[in-house]
Amino acid sequence: MGIVGPLVSGVRPGWFPEPARGDGPVVLLVLDGLGWSALEAHRSLLPNLGRLEGGPITTVAPSTTASALTSLATGLAPADHGIVGYRMRVEGAVLNVLRWTTDDGAGPDPFVVQRHDAFLGRPVPVVTRGEFRTTRFTEAHLRGARFVGWSTTSALVQLVRRLVVAGERVVYAYYPGVDSVAHEFGLHDEFFRAELIAADRLVGELVDALPPDTTLLVTADHGQVHIGHEGWIGLDALAPLVDAYGGDGRFRYLYARRGAGAELLAAARDEVGHQAWVLSRDELFDGGWLGPGEVRPAVRRRVGDVILAARDPVAFVDPSYTRESQLLAGHGSLTPDEMLVPLLAGPGVAT
Repeated sequence: MGIVGPLVSGVRPGWFPEPARGDGPVVLLVLDGLGWSALEAHRSLLPNLGRLEGGPITTVAPSTTASALTSLATGLAPADHGIVGYRMRVEGAVLNVLRWTTDDGAGPDPFVVQRHDAFLGRPVPVVTRGEFRTTRFTEAHLRGARFVGWSTTSALVQLVRRLVVAGERVVYAYYPGVDSVAHEFGLHDEFFRAELIAADRLVGELVDALPPDTTLLVTADHGQVHIGHEGWIGLDALAPLVDAYGGDGRFRYLYARRGAGAELLAAARDEVGHQAWVLSRDELFDGGWLGPGEVRPAVRRRVGDVILAARDPVAFVDPSYTRESQLLAGHGSLTPDEMLVPLLAGPGVAT
């Protein structure tokens, strides 16, 4: 059940940070893109996060926003909820999950793709960017939640405070800044350091605004790996065997041309096996990477016949979606920088 089950049930497990094990209200703040390694590397700049108790936990595979946020909200693994990547093949077309579009236009009904209610069916308030209210990804991964939109971080803080004072036992808050800045500027730039400081300031403002009986619980959906412009690797040698591309740059899905699956797998291992874990679809699911147990055939088909999970600080170009190769940092794969995220907690201090 991940984090969400213990939060809404009120039964807090021992692996929760000690301040979050009580029965008081909890605010779960998701800082998109804040990996444990980035927090550790910049700890001297992050006094508010540094004062919280806890440590790293492991996110889901693929370590990407679409899959991980759905897992955070539903408590299910990607193999169960069916959002198995940033871009995935659904009903014969590649769906961009965050934009909820395909090359042919509008994507499928979100309920067809992801049928599980968020927060075990409880109407938990979700404090997130106001422009996300009407997106179909919101409909897919936050079904049944109460949407509360913010336009500035000061509004985020005050909305969360009001909800707690009004008696809400669990409040979910989402901040996308770290991820956005990392993608645009990379991890080795002053913009990234400035954004980490801004995210830490947000944590401090929330602690200051929340009553002492309320716990702030901070986590993330994934970390990041610096790629740079030079880290994007073309796949021209594999193109004759590929029918379509999906996934992320660091967790690339290759959908084989009819009858070419085995040949594509062998060719991919020869071409990029020194830089990536190259897996077949069966190896990915049979290994339980996207979650244990039986997987619905429709979900299996959403994943490529071949998966390139980057091991080195590189990403693989999708020639049908070249704008992605402008990103200077990425995620999706299985390295510690992407998979380890914080789970930190501390009490509010407002009087």
